[in-house]
Amino acid sequence: MFIDIHVHIGNGLGFNMSEEMVEEMIKKYNVSYCIVSNGDSLEYDHNLNLIPIELQISQADSFKRAIKFARESEVKDKIFVMPWIKPATETVDDEFISLLKDNLDIVKGIKVHPYHSNTFFDSERIEPYIKLAEEYNLPVLTHTGGSEAADAKYVYNMAVRHPNVKFILGHMNLGTDNKEAIDLMGKADNLYADTAWVSVESTIEIIKRYGSKRIMFGSDSPIDGVDTYAFNGYGEESLYQKYFNGLEEVIGKDAYADLMYKNAMRIFEIK
Repeated sequence: MFIDIHVHIGNGLGFNMSEEMVEEMIKKYNVSYCIVSNGDSLEYDHNLNLIPIELQISQADSFKRAIKFARESEVKDKIFVMPWIKPATETVDDEFISLLKDNLDIVKGIKVHPYHSNTFFDSERIEPYIKLAEEYNLPVLTHTGGSEAADAKYVYNMAVRHPNVKFILGHMNLGTDNKEAIDLMGKADNLYADTAWVSVESTIEIIKRYGSKRIMFGSDSPIDGVDTYAFNGYGEESLYQKYFNGLEEVIGKDAYADLMYKNAMRIFEIK
């Protein structure tokens, strides 16, 4: 059994992550559950230029697409969602709140991407979403890494301000050795991590330092296609193969179960 907490649909900026790809991935790799956010909510491009507003998809429409997928998919019993927010160009409004409240049976968290929102995670523009997460006891999964605004230290700042919210450091500062993010976890008990593009060695380090209750499996699938679990974008063996093959023997059965599904079930309240 395994749960993937970091799955996407969406087609912005050259990404091709369709509902059909996620469905095929779930069936092919026997995914127990996944939590999906919609990358249609991108606000800034890869070079941190604002996407023209007339070309952006609204926060509500992005949320609705994710909800529709979870409600109507042929594997809908395996899909939950997180709205991918747009703090740079929008804010919490009545429509967003209604969509969230009316779908709490499938909404399991809130997704933030400070890089593609070009917005510091501890900024006032993100604060209303964190307050909403606290009100409805929803974890917050955020991309970390790639730009100053997306650095994990700003997630730490928000975690200190909101000790009752669980913050998940997606990617653990992508493209680094993860050391800064790992160290920050020791300063705030409400900071968690996922494994999306995180080495097995960093995951083992987290478990050694903090125990097995604060990290969850996540992959960014299907960013490299239906077979993201097996191959990276260059056709080489994916680092996720090390999670599926041999890690249980290294960290032990109980820690492996925590990593692969038990922590996700507890933190996201998946029954």
